[in-house]
Formats: sequence, C-alpha cells, structure tokens
Amino acid sequence: MGENKNDSAKVGLGAEVVSLLKSNVREYMMYIALVVIMIFFTIKTGGAFIQARNISNLINQAGYVAVLAIGMTIILILKHIDLSVGYVAGFSGAIAAILLTKYGLNVWLTIFIVLVIGLLIGFYQGTLVTRVGVPAFVTTLAGMFIFRGLLALTLQETGTIIISDKTFNALSNGFIPDLPIGNGSIHILTMLIGVVAVVLVVMGQIKSRKNKMKYDFKVTSTPVFVTELIFISVVVMVIITVLAKYQGIPWTAVIVGVVLLGYNFMLNKTCLGRYIYGIGGNDQAAELSGVDVKKVTLFAFCSMSVLAALAGILYTSRLQSATPAAGNAFEMDAIASSYIGGVAVSGGIGKVTNTIIGALVIMSLTNGMNLMGVDISYQYIVKGIIFIVAVAFDIRTRKKAK
Repeated sequence: MGENKNDSAKVGLGAEVVSLLKSNVREYMMYIALVVIMIFFTIKTGGAFIQARNISNLINQAGYVAVLAIGMTIILILKHIDLSVGYVAGFSGAIAAILLTKYGLNVWLTIFIVLVIGLLIGFYQGTLVTRVGVPAFVTTLAGMFIFRGLLALTLQETGTIIISDKTFNALSNGFIPDLPIGNGSIHILTMLIGVVAVVLVVMGQIKSRKNKMKYDFKVTSTPVFVTELIFISVVVMVIITVLAKYQGIPWTAVIVGVVLLGYNFMLNKTCLGRYIYGIGGNDQAAELSGVDVKKVTLFAFCSMSVLAALAGILYTSRLQSATPAAGNAFEMDAIASSYIGGVAVSGGIGKVTNTIIGALVIMSLTNGMNLMGVDISYQYIVKGIIFIVAVAFDIRTRKKAK
C-alpha cells in the first residue's frame, strides 16, 4: 500500500511539473533560452564568457537596452510602437556631453535637464498621437529622422565629444563601494545585498502564495513551490558571488534595478497599470469603462522618451563620449527584447521583469559572438532568426492556449 501511495505521489508530482511547464511555456522558454545561450558561449569561449569581468561587462552593455525595453514594453502593451527611441537616446547623450564639457554644468543638473528634454520629446510625440491622431508608427518614424538629424547637427562642429567627468562616467563603468571590512578578496556589500534580495524574493513569493490560497486561487504544490524558491535563490547567489569576486555590483545594475522595480510596481499595483493592460486588451471597452485612453497613452509616450534619455545617458557614460553613430538600431534591440520577453504581438500582455530577461538574451548573444570574433553581419542574422522564432513561438502557443 505504502509503495503504491509513493508511486502515485511521484506520478502526481511529475504530472504537475509537466502541466506547469505547458501552461507557462512562454514564460519559462525565455529563461531556458538564456541559460542555453550562456552555457553555449561559456563552452565556446573556454569559460571566458562566464568570468566575473565579462559578466560585469555584459551588465553594463545591457543597461541602456534594458531601460529602453522597459519603456517599449509599456508602448507595445498599448498596441503602439516608438521607432524614435534610438536617436532620442543618441541626441540626449550628445546634449549631456555638451552641457558637461562646453558649459561645465554639474553632472546631476545635466542629467536632470536631459531627462526633462526627454519628457518634452515624449509630450510632443504623444500629443501628435493622442490629440492630432497621427498614427504612432508615422509619428515616431518621423521622430527617428528628426532626432537623427538633430544628433548630426549637434555634433557637426565638434565631432565625437570626449567626456572626462568621473562621476558621469562612473554611471556605466563604476561599481558600488564596499564596506570597510574584510581582506578585499570578496565584495562584502554585494554579498549582503544578494542575501537580502533572496530573503525579500522568498518572503514576497510566500506572501503571494498565501494570498492566492486565501481567495482559493490555484497554486503549485509545496514541493514544486519550494523547488522554485531554491532554484531562484541559487541562481541569484551564483550571479552575486561571481560579481562579488570581481568589483561588486555595477552602478548600471542599480539604476536598471530601480527603474525595473518602479515600473513593475506601477503595472501590478496601481490603477494606471490596470488601465494600461485594459487599454491594450480592448481600448474601446476601456474607454466605455471611464478610462481616459488619451491621457494613459500620452503618459506612455512621455515615459518612453524619458527612459530613452536615460538610456542615452547610460550609453554615453559607457563610451565616455558622445558620437554621431549613437542610437543606431537601439530601437530594434528594445523591440526585440520586449517581444522575446513575452509581450503579445496583439497587445494587452507583457511584464517588465520578463523584458529584462529578453534584453539579457539579446545582449548575451552580442557579447558572446563578440568574444568568439563572429562578424557583425552574421550577428545581425542570428539576432533576426532568434527574434522571429520567439515571436512565432509566442503566437503559436497563444493560439493553442485559446
């Protein structure tokens, strides 16, 4: 009897895992893809890909794409698109460089001014879309040309502008300081942050599970739930340990983390977030329910351009210079990251947390192929294939779910 019970329990647990994978295949697939990509490049580069220095470099490289992708996720959920973000970022970076070098402004005042400029750009484009009725595709395509031209005009006399401000350059090249303890072989503060992050994630998941059980929502069994928590905790601590053995957590990760937490809270815990999903699902029904669709859409475009300005700051800080080529194809990486992260082509569905994974997939491909010395032409081909496969997979799985 005992043996039969054990066998049935094993079958039940196995069936639950299979069912969980099937019902969440879209979300799990991007994580699996990221792991496969990282393992592949680690093997192909003789372990160079997974070294602490390269992981820190990867985070700094992915920072501006992640910030852009978070804003693009909101736009795509609303069934719009913003093609101007690449050159808005490039133009914003050029403005920051001029304010710092030519006018000698304080770095924080410079950042504030650039973000305000981003807000004004978003207001202008959002007004065209919501009040004038120009389609977002046309508005932002025009914006792409306009800001590409403004970037060229801004740097016409000087060409590439080298930035020597240490504080500004540290935004995408620096690391959080360590505590004045230990022998310096490991970054203590980074390890502490990792432990706190794991504790907060575990507590948040337990609280969420209890709330679901309280209202009789379906939850996974205790063994599966515990396994998920252990897996997440191990992954987080492995990454944290790798970083701690180098120079710690990059400031880029802190900036992206703050943006991610803010937008994740907005989408999941506020009325505005519910309005965004509602409009994306059915804008006419949302409007009939009393939602001001135009104001929400205007907010999305303002938000996108502010994040594009921030991405421009991060990219310029990363290069420690402003160049006429900045912004080229940034929008493509942002859009690809969002769709790989699970944003529905039809709108109404998407998570900024998953978008970050999408950005890491895109930038891991770039980083890994650069380490292998793959020609840029083939890099574009590989990215295009991954992108179309991800979108096709998403469409097929959603059709099956229906």
